[in-house]
Amino acid sequence: MPKGTSNAAHLKAKKAEDFWGTTKRLIRYMSTRFWGLVVTLVLVIASTIMATLAPYILGRATTEIYRGIQEGQALREAGEAIETYPIDFELIRNILLIVAVVYITQAVFRYFQQYITARIAQKTVYDMRKDLKEKMSTLPIRYYDTHSNGDIMSRAVNDMDQIANTLQQSLTQFIMSVVQFVTVLVIMFAIDIRLTLVTIVTVPISFLLIAFVAPKSQKQFALQQKELGILNDQVEETFSGHTIVKTYNREEEEIEKFMKQSARLNDASWKAQFLTGIMMPLVSFSRDLGYFGVAIVGGIGVANGAVSLGNVQAFIQYVNQFSQPVRQIANLANTIQVTIASCERVFEVLDEEPMEETQSGLEPKKQTPYKVEFENVEFGYNDDALLMTDFNLTVKEGEMVAVVGPTGAGKSTLINLLERFYDVKGGSIRYEGVDTRDIDRAELRSKFSMVLQDTWLFNGTIWENLKYGSHDDEPSEETILEAAKAAHVDEFVRRLPDGYNTMLNEEGTNISQGQRQLITIARAFLADPEILILDEATSSVDTRTEILIQRAMGKLLESRTSFVVAHRLSTIRDADKIIVMNHGDVIETGNHDDLMYQDGFYADLYNSQFQTPDDQLQAV
Repeated sequence: MPKGTSNAAHLKAKKAEDFWGTTKRLIRYMSTRFWGLVVTLVLVIASTIMATLAPYILGRATTEIYRGIQEGQALREAGEAIETYPIDFELIRNILLIVAVVYITQAVFRYFQQYITARIAQKTVYDMRKDLKEKMSTLPIRYYDTHSNGDIMSRAVNDMDQIANTLQQSLTQFIMSVVQFVTVLVIMFAIDIRLTLVTIVTVPISFLLIAFVAPKSQKQFALQQKELGILNDQVEETFSGHTIVKTYNREEEEIEKFMKQSARLNDASWKAQFLTGIMMPLVSFSRDLGYFGVAIVGGIGVANGAVSLGNVQAFIQYVNQFSQPVRQIANLANTIQVTIASCERVFEVLDEEPMEETQSGLEPKKQTPYKVEFENVEFGYNDDALLMTDFNLTVKEGEMVAVVGPTGAGKSTLINLLERFYDVKGGSIRYEGVDTRDIDRAELRSKFSMVLQDTWLFNGTIWENLKYGSHDDEPSEETILEAAKAAHVDEFVRRLPDGYNTMLNEEGTNISQGQRQLITIARAFLADPEILILDEATSSVDTRTEILIQRAMGKLLESRTSFVVAHRLSTIRDADKIIVMNHGDVIETGNHDDLMYQDGFYADLYNSQFQTPDDQLQAV
């Protein structure tokens, strides 16, 4: 299948095409918790200022000790006998108490700041998940037809988890790094301008590195996420069809395909990691240059009496505190790049055009005799190739309409148009006289129920799968049991060890094909539809189960309008109307006897199903 690339009320749809644009869009998602961000920022600033002031306060203690030692040495050189150096230990004790209070207060502030940040991150991701879920429900069927399940699942699960983990684990560190960088810079300028200039002269190396490498690595991380989606699709497809793979001895071929895709993912990941990894050594080198410069200039200043020893000590710590945010951001660069790439993939889905809610502009027909009416319908999956050009069909209340024809005739298209999975390009489809484009999709689909050849059951109990068909949130137990008995489900469920609490996997492979089909019929019973759509439901079951299914469907069809897509024509002999389709058009219409009498396309199809292989070859 080809791979392709809730609308939030507070977010305008804008296609994210670059790193900074996507980052701004993510920040706008977080901006809905503005006051929480303000409180977090205040706590970060307060705790960072305290952590930044601590070296300066400790430097005052060092300066006091150094001053006392110098004075003591001067007194001894002057010939005075001293027992202790004139150091103000009371002042030093007070300084140490202040430092202790500063560190404790800083720890308390950081706890609350991390707690609030985690809440903001969780709420932000909740909003994104909700918007993505709402968007997925409004996307046209065309989107799912042109995007693989693996790619969609990768965006909804892998990419969203990446965003959640980054916001919850790395957001606090990123905010602290930015605030710490600015705070330390301000305090350093306040203490000593010369040492500050020596410290920051190496910073441009780090910033230039990040500014140059980050956009390049972001492209590689985007490619990495894309390759991961393809790999997920491949793995899902292989494991879902593992029986077919083993039947045709394709294990080695599938392993080879997996290894090739893994190699592409590895190549993209390696390049992304390489571009990110070269930042850390150079950032550390710029910090070491800062240590060297402060030591040289500070040492000369202390020797000349222009700089206090405590300030030099403080600046040695500030060099680390000043370069630490840059190192942390460099450490986070890998995570940030992956996260922004994931955001872009999620935003691509959010920016997809939703299903169009077009109005027909046609007046409803009053007192129409038809339940469903196709009038000069034109439709094509591609605008330049119409499948239906002038399709007409009328169906009365309670009629059973069988739809037959060869593969590609347009049978599935007819069903897609009935339920508005696609809208017509021209003409009109009316339900009780009203054009279906003027009816809300949810309201229209509540009138229909489907029993398909490809049974689909959800991961859960049999009871939960039956209840899924009800329009009520909590249908009564009697209603569910009545539907189960009508569809002959109750007969086999009673024999299961866990009864209706039997757990089914997603494909329902722990029960037989016929039992799965009976459950889908019971589910349709519970929906109590006005119009029923049946695909051939007995093509892959044994004769006894086929009889049960036919009985169940017979009960389900009573007094209901129905469309039956038929492959085995013997099952539709009693249909009120049979329409024969070919190349998107109706070429024959009538009941079974009429069409057999015409001896046309339908008669050929019907007779071919009862011919021997030799007869079929002779007919060809």
